[in-house]
Amino acid sequence: MSRRTLLIVVGTLAVLLALTPLIPRGEDEGAILPSGQKAGALRPAATAGWSRVTPEMRAEIDRVVAEGRTLGRVSAKATPEQLAASSVRCAELEGQRYCLGTGWTEDSEAEVRARMARAARTTAARPAGAVESTGDLDSADALAQRARMSPAARAEADRAELTMAARSVAKVWLLRHEIEGVPLPDGFLAAHPEARAAVPVAAKASASPSTTASPSAAATPAAPSTPSVKTQADYPERVAIMNPKQVSEQTRTYWCGPTSMQMIAWGWRNRVQSQDHWARRLHTTSSGTSVYDMVRVVNQSTGWDNEDHAGPYIVLDIGKYGFDKWMLLMMRHLADYQAPVVLHPHLLKQFYPYLDDDASGHFQVGRGYAKRGKKPDLLGYFEPWNQARFDPSEPSIARVQWRNAYKSYRGNQAHYAHNVGV
Repeated sequence: MSRRTLLIVVGTLAVLLALTPLIPRGEDEGAILPSGQKAGALRPAATAGWSRVTPEMRAEIDRVVAEGRTLGRVSAKATPEQLAASSVRCAELEGQRYCLGTGWTEDSEAEVRARMARAARTTAARPAGAVESTGDLDSADALAQRARMSPAARAEADRAELTMAARSVAKVWLLRHEIEGVPLPDGFLAAHPEARAAVPVAAKASASPSTTASPSAAATPAAPSTPSVKTQADYPERVAIMNPKQVSEQTRTYWCGPTSMQMIAWGWRNRVQSQDHWARRLHTTSSGTSVYDMVRVVNQSTGWDNEDHAGPYIVLDIGKYGFDKWMLLMMRHLADYQAPVVLHPHLLKQFYPYLDDDASGHFQVGRGYAKRGKKPDLLGYFEPWNQARFDPSEPSIARVQWRNAYKSYRGNQAHYAHNVGV
């Protein structure tokens, strides 16, 4: 082989290696998308940005906040039903219902209150230490925290939560439309420009004058159109986002929230910040972290809420979802948005076989799925909980998990709040 031929071969191999994506090997499955970046130039399907808070929304927020103020101070010794009635109040925002502490839901206010009260009673009746707590804020502690707040502090917290919810209403409508088949309201896209797909870039001029776009045509915005509705069959067989090396285990038994947030932010920023930092941002206490605070901090501290990813993260009640709808929600978020899901399951051995004991409500970071035909579909997620860290006699749990997706769905439904952060 001549020296010139050898140089050509070596040069060709160097180019091919440079174009080949670096995919970590070992415990992960699927192609890895770069942290904080989207694949390709197309904006994800039906992503909505932040909505404007209309005067009608402000009036509804004022109503719910004022209702809470009239209750005055609430005794922490009140019954679970009384605590739920004072804490759980719902707003109707452009035809969608948001309940404080629960998220966007199709349940009535009375149903959400009853669910919270039942869960609080169940928690209170359990012997101390009967369930291993990993850091989700249970209903009894959530209600007690609200009861301890002054009326002014509670009103401020209510307003902040409801305002964030109001600004995500377009995202909620698009989710209901795509996952549940709910028709969009008349004039939806005209009223919500933040939900319109980006105007395509004009193609380069062709050699043929008849196919060359005129400057005026290229500058004309595309007319609003109804977003297409996908099915599971429209999605790729396998998707994995986030670097499986950017993971950590929780260093305190009640820090599943801060650790999940640490990994979510690490995946966006490509640098790690301490769990203590995220515990402060999340207002985590020894009782745990709320799912609302998880969503709030994702929106405030990462770019996963950008329009070219998920848009504003929301707390979504999936209690009425069957497995197929839940799985479609996962696929939509991971494939279209290329953004992590805040999973919120009840950590029970029947759903998570790596557990040595049943545990509490929990947070995990959803980051992939795999369709496997006749075999059960898999859900990929980062697991912050490692029981062996706190009890060396128990089996160690790996951070990167690919597990039966149906069992993850069941774990999500087993949680009294049955909601997720998407």
